[in-house]
Amino acid sequence: MALNIDELRERARRKLPTAVFDFIDGAAEDEVTLRRNREAFGRYALVPRVGIDVSAIDVAVTMLGQPLSVPLLLAPTGLCGMATSRGEIPAARAATEAGILCAVSCLSSVTLEEVSREAPGQHWFQLYVWKDRAVTQALVERATQHGYRVLVVTLDVPVLGQRERDVRNGATIPPRITLRNALDTLRRPGWLWKIARGPRVTFANVAAADPSVGLNPFALSPFINSLFDPTVTWKDLEWMRRIWKGPVAVKGVMTVEDARLAVEHGADAVIVSNHGGRQLDGAAGALDPLPEIVDAVGSRTEIILDGGIRRGTDMAKALALGARACMIGRPYLYGLGAAGQAGVADAIRILTSELRRAMALMGCKRIGDLGRSCLRPA
Repeated sequence: MALNIDELRERARRKLPTAVFDFIDGAAEDEVTLRRNREAFGRYALVPRVGIDVSAIDVAVTMLGQPLSVPLLLAPTGLCGMATSRGEIPAARAATEAGILCAVSCLSSVTLEEVSREAPGQHWFQLYVWKDRAVTQALVERATQHGYRVLVVTLDVPVLGQRERDVRNGATIPPRITLRNALDTLRRPGWLWKIARGPRVTFANVAAADPSVGLNPFALSPFINSLFDPTVTWKDLEWMRRIWKGPVAVKGVMTVEDARLAVEHGADAVIVSNHGGRQLDGAAGALDPLPEIVDAVGSRTEIILDGGIRRGTDMAKALALGARACMIGRPYLYGLGAAGQAGVADAIRILTSELRRAMALMGCKRIGDLGRSCLRPA
């Protein structure tokens, strides 16, 4: 088992083709925002306490009424099937077995129905407000029919960010095959064997929404690109609120103003996120606006921090600043690429263990004990 998330990352780097690893690991343009996501945690120091009985640490919480064994969720990430065959299913199984939640992306490599059937649990479903509202509504109806509990509406992709590692590697839509990336793939026979034995990696939910397009990612590419809508406004969130009867979490909020607007337009939870640095390069780290967003809307909505988590101590800082829970993307994808379901379970175990240890050393017996008095400027 890996000692930490960085070890999982290194194992994934060795096992995956460069184009696939960079698809997981990379971000937009100069990757400034990606680095800031990590650097933001370094601005806070944890405060150790002594003389407190910490023999029983309780890290359980509830999120939108759902119990979590630890305040951690697997973020929606597209095409998990690039890390391992049908990757969303082992990821969702690992989450359920650990007692946490998994948000399934609308751009998953298997359908939302397959995840619900083969990895049953209290999953969330993530969706964009797409230009073709009929496609959007059809996905909402499918998620409702198959028992998804919360709809995650991602609003920070009016247009796609420029992920230069992907462009360089040919990991574009459609993919660009070169001699270099073909040879690199052949050097990872274990990965290639798993992928070759499984179904074609494609945007399964979108293909199911428009069967005329088929499963060919080359044919799907113009359809996918046409779906993103630069005209989306808060009125569209109101529409989503009307057609979805359960809780709604709005993802991609980085300012107090947008957090207030999200709540005013029906958000039950706000996910403070810069899309893992994959959209606007040069933006602040996700942790930076968290305190002021908590102060502005924390009494009216539940807040999740998404971005930069690599240690349980990072989780402790986010929770102390007022987040109800944390989301991880790359950490569990590293695990998925390194060892499939066992690797995802390893990522969850590492962060849970580190959080429990940090809380004990800080004299905090339960998540509610974590507050801003637990932090100092670094």
